[in-house]
Amino acid sequence: MEIKGTGFTLRNWRLSDAPALQRLADNPKIAANLYNRFPSPYTMEDAEFFIGININEQPPKTFVIDIDGEFAGTIGLTFRDDVFTRSPLFGYWLGEPYWGRGIMSEAAGLVTQYAFQTFDIICLQAGVFSYNPTSMRVLEKTGFIKQGILKGAVFKNGHVLDEHIYMAYPPASTQQDI
Repeated sequence: MEIKGTGFTLRNWRLSDAPALQRLADNPKIAANLYNRFPSPYTMEDAEFFIGININEQPPKTFVIDIDGEFAGTIGLTFRDDVFTRSPLFGYWLGEPYWGRGIMSEAAGLVTQYAFQTFDIICLQAGVFSYNPTSMRVLEKTGFIKQGILKGAVFKNGHVLDEHIYMAYPPASTQQDI
């Protein structure tokens, strides 16, 4: 499956993505903005494991952001259990060489649209650490709404942080519909 953006393509995973995934993911600036389940340092074994759990998804929940035929980042959904089965987490990261080009805002919009068209979900949820206003802008440009700030809810790299919670809803709905 492919979704075309401006200067990039969202596509399925390939085993050949592992070297670029490992190289770009092994960056403390990337890991600083993600949950601790994202390994740092990021090894080739980590890359191969992640690709292995995502390569055969049908329909895909996680996409490669491909620029000029090469892995540049990833974006997708993490489905949850219990009362959250229809409100997956939305997450993404882009390799540092590609920052500042507007790629992620467009990719986030495309995946948000895809998610609501493809899955039986009521919303998407994204959390952003307080020191990452760039990611907050990405979500806001995509139509996510800030629902609130969880004060002191995150412990990352030895610091207590706030988490900003954003939600996106299907285009034809409002919060009252849900």
